[in-house]
Amino acid sequence: MSAADAVEAAAGFVDRTLQNEGAWYRAGDVEGRLGGRLASYGSSVGAVRGTVRDALRKYKDLDRDAVMQLASALWGQPRPGSRAVYERRLAAVVLLQTKVALLRHTDLTRIEGFLRSAGTRELADPLLADVVAPLLARLGGRDRQRASVVLARWRTDPDGILRSAAAFLDQLSLSVAPSQGDTRE
Repeated sequence: MSAADAVEAAAGFVDRTLQNEGAWYRAGDVEGRLGGRLASYGSSVGAVRGTVRDALRKYKDLDRDAVMQLASALWGQPRPGSRAVYERRLAAVVLLQTKVALLRHTDLTRIEGFLRSAGTRELADPLLADVVAPLLARLGGRDRQRASVVLARWRTDPDGILRSAAAFLDQLSLSVAPSQGDTRE
């Protein structure tokens, strides 16, 4: 099976499973809470996490590129002309949380697209706290410098989500900055 076939099969598996795990009453609650910006299958958070876990067991050979392609496939629309689905996007976040060790500074651009189109803090916040922050924390040297260029662009972006993301990451880096020692004389 080619990498593209594996990604397509994994995306199909996740989509079908989330639909099967869904409940109409939860779907209505989610869509109402999100103001109709995203569709919902009504799957629980536990079902989303379990589905991603099962997909990663079933499709073991997904490398970094395949993980990013799968996240993009889940983030997008399930069919042309349909709305994006909250649980599919949450599955993309869980996938990236699970595979954050594979990610590189170059993946920030795709994650930026996810943040821009998140439609809700419920997706943007875990992307920042559990994907972007750990990714940045382990970068060093040139990779860190390149990531800093992306974050500098986010700080002045017209999109409030990106400005908030940069402020959150700046605050987080200040709170975990190494101590400079005792400066008292």
